Amino acid sequence: MNKIDNLFQTKNHNLLDIYFCAGYPHLDSTVPTLLALQEQGIDMVEIGIPFSDPMADGPVIQTAATQALRNGMTLQLLFDQLKTTLGQIHIPVLLMGYLNVIYQYGFQHFCESCRDCGVDGVIIPDLPFDVYMKDYKETAEHYGIHVIMLITPETSEERIRLIDANTHGFIYQVSTDATTGVQHSYNDATITYFKRVRNMHLQHPTLIGFGISNSTTLSAAREYAAGGIVGSLFVKLSATCTTPQEAVSALLDTLS
Repeated sequence: MNKIDNLFQTKNHNLLDIYFCAGYPHLDSTVPTLLALQEQGIDMVEIGIPFSDPMADGPVIQTAATQALRNGMTLQLLFDQLKTTLGQIHIPVLLMGYLNVIYQYGFQHFCESCRDCGVDGVIIPDLPFDVYMKDYKETAEHYGIHVIMLITPETSEERIRLIDANTHGFIYQVSTDATTGVQHSYNDATITYFKRVRNMHLQHPTLIGFGISNSTTLSAAREYAAGGIVGSLFVKLSATCTTPQEAVSALLDTLS
């Protein structure tokens, strides 16, 4: 069974999903960071594939991606690093990256490499749902890779239900139309959006991401969805802490 599905069958609330950028702050940071997150009880991990023009990301993750590329990180190197963790990682692992990099690698090859490295899913922010359905769904399903689609406050109920009916794992519920980054609280309009999606009673769980940086925003995500996704905050801590273990501990202290 895909580890994402197994997670939601055993734990469907109060989830914490952490994003970090492969090859940041150092080229060899990926595996130690992944192991540290698992050791300290993180439920699921998203590993960012660095790209030169990450349009959905704010300045923190843009800076991390640029540095990772300067460090020499590539998609092939990321797969090579992840192969060394086979048998050690028991939590779901997803890759998050832009279509250009994955397209150049070859989508079928990409899915095959994900399967062989123990990767359970992929998030491609600039992959339109219609294009996914037409050109990518069959291949991803063949290799057992869950393609996670994003919804925003502007996504119609019809489109949300189409995504719910045609994808696997969970739905990434973006809290804002802006890029990733830190927010201290969610306004009334955002909470109304959270309630609207929750009241749709979708067959797949949602995880809320973008802007979660403290206990207030994480609590809101956990109240209105299965949990929250934290990215920019952890990327910042990774750059300032001495070790990945220290960064994870600092993250959990900030969110508690």
